[in-house]
Amino acid sequence: MTTTTALPRTASAPPVHRAGLTIVTAFAPAVWGTTYIVTTRLLPPGSPLFAALMRALPAGLLGLLIARTLPRGVWWWKAALLGTLNIGAFFPLLFIAAERLPGGVAATLGASQPILVALLAVQVLAERPSAWRLVWGVVGVAGVGLVVLGPGAAFDPVGILAGLAGAAAMAGGVVLTKRWGRPEGVSAVGFAGWQLTAGGLVLLAPALIVEGVPSGVDGQAVAGYLWLGTFGGLIAYTLWFRGLRALPVTATALLGLLSPLVAAALGVLLAGESLDALQLLGFALALAALAAGQFTPAPGGHARGTSALDTPAPGTRKGPAS
Repeated sequence: MTTTTALPRTASAPPVHRAGLTIVTAFAPAVWGTTYIVTTRLLPPGSPLFAALMRALPAGLLGLLIARTLPRGVWWWKAALLGTLNIGAFFPLLFIAAERLPGGVAATLGASQPILVALLAVQVLAERPSAWRLVWGVVGVAGVGLVVLGPGAAFDPVGILAGLAGAAAMAGGVVLTKRWGRPEGVSAVGFAGWQLTAGGLVLLAPALIVEGVPSGVDGQAVAGYLWLGTFGGLIAYTLWFRGLRALPVTATALLGLLSPLVAAALGVLLAGESLDALQLLGFALALAALAAGQFTPAPGGHARGTSALDTPAPGTRKGPAS
């Protein structure tokens, strides 16, 4: 019989603490939003699998070294599955979508992840559907689409399938991470290390066989790999899994809207791009969806802050959604 560690049901947790945890968790998707500009400005072109490998495996091994904890029992296959979904499958599918589609189309497909999380939570976590967060998830996708989709957007079928499959893989990993929790005595950095290592091992053979080590790895490329592996890898995933353990899963997934928004903002700040009025409207809509998704409407119609109490402990059924 498999046991999981339920979150402490502490109703006394102050809203300020929950808000702080949400802000810290949001650091992860914000840093992931730097991936595009780091990849295009610093890394050798044409080696997406190798870039994904360098982002995952060294960071995972560093996490294992810091935590000095390995999986035990059923957690060997659970960590392998989570690492495959969150890292090993998500990264290459993301790069395939980015290569075959304009960045805006790929980003919009990725922004569908909160909707997929909300739907999967009904089946996997036995939650009742939250119309509030589902609606704001749709608003978020629309907002991101306004920001990043241009008139020249192309729709390659393989790229679209890869983008949707990548979003689904990450959504499945997020929901299963929430369902299984984290084993007792394992730190967030150790948990991230397990998954990054597992995902990196999945990527190892394809990256080396299909692409090999790219030529022209200079100091800038090394800096890019270090950024993606440390801040975009171990640190970001440690904060992400820590927040996912304590915050409602659909609210946490909506924080992922920060990734395409940060990518668009960096394009303005560093690449000389500009946003027109319609794009600014989309930016505002996406930010509104992200913020509104962190609250749960009370029966009287007023929104209240989210907490760990909004999500049932693993294996329990949630009451009627408010």
